[in-house]
Amino acid sequence: MHLTFYRLFSLLLILFIGTNQCFPSSSHSSQTLVLPLKTRITPADNSGHRPTDKLHFHHNVTLTVTLTVGTPPQNISMVIDTGSELSWLRCNRTSNPNPANNFDPTLSSSYSPIPCSSPTCRTRTRDFLIPASCDSDKLCHATLSYADASSSEGNLAAEVFHIGNSTNNSTLVFGCMGSVSGSDPEEDSKTTGLLGMNRGSLSFVSQMGFPKFSYCISGTDDFPGFLLLGDSNFTWLTPLNYTPLIRISTPLPYFDRVAYTVQLTGIKVNGKLLPIPKSVLVPDHTGAGQTMVDSGTQFTFLLGPVYTALRTEFLNQTNGTLTVYDEPDFVFQGTMDLCYLISPVRIRTGILHRLPSVSLVFEGAEIAVSGQPLLYRVPHLTVGNDSVYCFTFGNSDLMGMEAYVIGHHHQQNMWIEFDLQRSRIGLAPVQCDVSGQRLGIES
Repeated sequence: MHLTFYRLFSLLLILFIGTNQCFPSSSHSSQTLVLPLKTRITPADNSGHRPTDKLHFHHNVTLTVTLTVGTPPQNISMVIDTGSELSWLRCNRTSNPNPANNFDPTLSSSYSPIPCSSPTCRTRTRDFLIPASCDSDKLCHATLSYADASSSEGNLAAEVFHIGNSTNNSTLVFGCMGSVSGSDPEEDSKTTGLLGMNRGSLSFVSQMGFPKFSYCISGTDDFPGFLLLGDSNFTWLTPLNYTPLIRISTPLPYFDRVAYTVQLTGIKVNGKLLPIPKSVLVPDHTGAGQTMVDSGTQFTFLLGPVYTALRTEFLNQTNGTLTVYDEPDFVFQGTMDLCYLISPVRIRTGILHRLPSVSLVFEGAEIAVSGQPLLYRVPHLTVGNDSVYCFTFGNSDLMGMEAYVIGHHHQQNMWIEFDLQRSRIGLAPVQCDVSGQRLGIES
């Protein structure tokens, strides 16, 4: 089951190719591109009541990039998604109230639709959750759908994408979508399409041949962070600790073979290793239990038994320090049921910095979460003078998802490198604003 179906977002991180910095690189690409991030907050449903039928997912944090496509070039913006494979663009003006955010293939001399008889359609779409089909014009047809009821469908095509500058032009396979619907049409209409960044053969990074890409998210408004495409062999960069990517070649019903999957080996709270059986951290015979690192998911989600163990220990270590929000029907975003009441005075006096840390331990690497990222303030919800803050680890079982997901909220001020060439992920704690200054990015 693909993680793309379970996107949870809260901020809009916007990347502008036009303001990139370029560095020499030994990768398959001629240069390394550094793209600054910008943030925009979009409305979200903050209801904490348990859903009666199914969970509702809100796409209110996305990573987007601005670039040009076609001949002559057309300006477009695309959501960057490390949990998706196929890149796609809106190609039907009538379905979008904002026609400026559409790609018009009829104006491009380099646009080339892909027939359903082609090897691309027959063999390179094998990892799509919904198999590609043949439409009435014998063109390759793709359909994508999401848990929040959003969807897109259209034809596969080849087109020239202009990356960074006029010398970086590549012909890529993408979806030219004639039908796009989402949970928030007004916000969805502002984006032309999606840029798939996972390990699938049709993803953007696979087609471009980048051996690596990295990002660093600071979590602050004055300098949100950056994305780096290509090598990151900088002498000033803290040495990375690497954990191998897990591969399972056999198709399994609950294992996403093209996701960035690592092996979670344990969890610590203030240095105390939780008594979690190793067997529950390893994918079973159905593929359930894989651990995915995903910049497109906001928080971190753990399978029921592991979530319960972490929740219990964190609750024990904060007993007497924090006051639990005792509202049994309140579950923030349908998955987070450990919340606290905290006054503004306690926030100002630094209570968040005295919380017990949580460390996610992987084979060869570790992500330590401490301070403010451990709790998230529920917008527009107060009890007397207190605000409601929820523990930022959720229960995957309440999402109906058979996986562990490491979200971007717990990757703040970490250099995260996706090394596709050596099939590994590198991690190192850094100050993203300082790293950005070294890369010449202005806040």
